[in-house]
Amino acid sequence: MAILPKSKPQQPRNVTESLLKDLESPVTLVGVRGYYSETFAPSGNNINVYDDAMFLISANGYYSFNANTDPSIYKPHVARLKAGIWQYKLGIHNLSKAKSRQYPALVQAAPVTVSRVKEGDDTGFFGINIHRGSNTTTSSLGCQTIPPTQWSGFYELVKSEMARANIKQIPYVLVDKS
Repeated sequence: MAILPKSKPQQPRNVTESLLKDLESPVTLVGVRGYYSETFAPSGNNINVYDDAMFLISANGYYSFNANTDPSIYKPHVARLKAGIWQYKLGIHNLSKAKSRQYPALVQAAPVTVSRVKEGDDTGFFGINIHRGSNTTTSSLGCQTIPPTQWSGFYELVKSEMARANIKQIPYVLVDKS
C-alpha cells in the first residue's frame, strides 16, 4: 500500500518561489523530493511513498499536492529523475500500451536526465511523465506521480493555468529537500 500523508504540503509561496532562481514563466511546477522525509523516514527519502511535494505557481494562485518523485521499486535500470529544470507538455501516459490503459498526463517536452540504478546518468526521452499514481503503489519506474485522490484536480488545474497563460510547455523544477 502506498503511504499518503494526512495533509497536503504547507510550504509558503515565497519559499517555493525562492527555488525558482531566475526562471521566468507565467506557470511553473515545483517538485520537492523528500518534503516529508522526517515524517516517513528519519534517515531520508523513501520509495513507493507519497513523501514528496508538488507546487503549482501562477499569477492566479499557488497550489500544493502530495507527490512521489522516486521509483516505486529499486532494481537495475530503473530511472530516477535528477534534480533540475525540465520541460513538460500535455499528452498521453502509457502511449505504448492498450488504449484502455492510456490517459491524459504531463509528458516530456524535451530530454531529461535520470540516474539509473547501477548504471549512472542517462539523458534523453524516456517517458518520464507526471501522471496519476495508485492507492497500492506510487506507480513509478521513474515518473513523477500524484495520488489518485488528487490527480484529477491537479491535472485540470495545470491544464487550465497553461491555457490561461497561453503556453504549450510548462517548466518543472525538481529540487532535493536540503
